[in-house]
Amino acid sequence: MTLHRLLTTAAVVLAVSVPAVAAFAHARLVSATPGANATVVSPGVISLTFSERMVPAFSSFDLVDAAGRETTVRTTVSEDGKTLSARLARPLAAGAWTVNWRIASSDGHRMTGSYGFTVH
Repeated sequence: MTLHRLLTTAAVVLAVSVPAVAAFAHARLVSATPGANATVVSPGVISLTFSERMVPAFSSFDLVDAAGRETTVRTTVSEDGKTLSARLARPLAAGAWTVNWRIASSDGHRMTGSYGFTVH
């Protein structure tokens, strides 16, 4: 095999494999308000933005205080399908809070995660 043919074959293999690797990537949390480990006054809205579009019917989050009590939230997904948010009906009590999220990305992969913040 000539050097030219070997390099051409290697370039084709690389070009075909790079998009395939990207196709297996999963949605990830790219930003949140309030942010992880932040100390804030009680927020009016909690927003989580992901790297990929979500399926609204399978995407939500729970808000839990330090004693394990859940605060009910109604989540919505933005027009671009990447931000999950909830407007809070009342201020949060001072203390530690955990956001437990679960989403289904548009490619069908389900992801879960959590992070905490503190209200002062």
